[in-house]
Amino acid sequence: MNRKVLVTGADGFIGSHLVEKLVRENYSVKAFCLYNSNGNYGWLDNIPIEIKKDIEIILGDIRDPLCVREALKDCYQVFHLAALIAIPYSYKAPSSYIETNINGTLNVIQAARELNLDRVIHTSTSETYGSAQFVPITEEHPLNAQSPYAATKISADQLALSYWRSFQTPISIIRPFNTYGPRQSARAVLPTIITQIASGNRVIKLGDISPTRDFNYVEDTASAFIRISEKDETIGKVINSASMFEISIGDTALLIAELMNCKIEIKAEETRFRPKDSEVNRLFGDNSLLRKLTNWSPQYSGKDGFKKGLLKTIEWFENPENLKLYRVGEYIV
Repeated sequence: MNRKVLVTGADGFIGSHLVEKLVRENYSVKAFCLYNSNGNYGWLDNIPIEIKKDIEIILGDIRDPLCVREALKDCYQVFHLAALIAIPYSYKAPSSYIETNINGTLNVIQAARELNLDRVIHTSTSETYGSAQFVPITEEHPLNAQSPYAATKISADQLALSYWRSFQTPISIIRPFNTYGPRQSARAVLPTIITQIASGNRVIKLGDISPTRDFNYVEDTASAFIRISEKDETIGKVINSASMFEISIGDTALLIAELMNCKIEIKAEETRFRPKDSEVNRLFGDNSLLRKLTNWSPQYSGKDGFKKGLLKTIEWFENPENLKLYRVGEYIV
């Protein structure tokens, strides 16, 4: 069987981990990365050399339909992760989110349709649900865009589903909850906390610490992508990838400090707060459908699993070669 797959957004946090796992599971991988004149491959530059030598890297732009179609030739599946994801930046540049997240998705699914791909695995986000109206959040939870980012992801999801309903383009949608781990950008809260502590700071600058999140270690998320891609039962469905463990940002910061053997003081910075009605106050996902359809189960579940994932994440960030890649203490949108 043809095992060649394309991963869009392969230069990103989750994308680079997915590429690693696919190679380790004997897939032939084409990695689609955003073009830049420096020939930079994003986080793929930091993966093990034995993995990197086995992937084909393509620089391009998800917003260009011809570029996307050429990249998809000779592949049988595409994992579509390329997107703009920073919520605060979507307040500043919403049009760029439409171009990347909606039009980019259109380019992928239209090319997949024309080339008769076996599967498109499209990436959604738990942000499409907004603040939980009931918990745990199932796939039947109402969609509620509380940011321009979330609005574009809902639109992209619906566009993808419309291709399944209209043209039978085989599409599965994975909806990950809050993924964390090595190589995550400092726009996310866990690297924000860890890098400040690892740099010796004990007064930690954060925004609102009351919201709760369902954190998922990146190995579990990457595994969910692959398991969904392997099952025909997932076609035409939206499927949560969640740990089913809920913890507040404030308690998470204290837990990280405990694991890093220090005491911290949390300082609220006004610039880090989102507009009141835009903040998603509670995320706590249900992974029952993913378990049922694929036999997937998280390896980092519950508080003990969260601690295990945090320790691996902390170890990576504490490496001076990795820590120097971050502008510690700066608010990154």
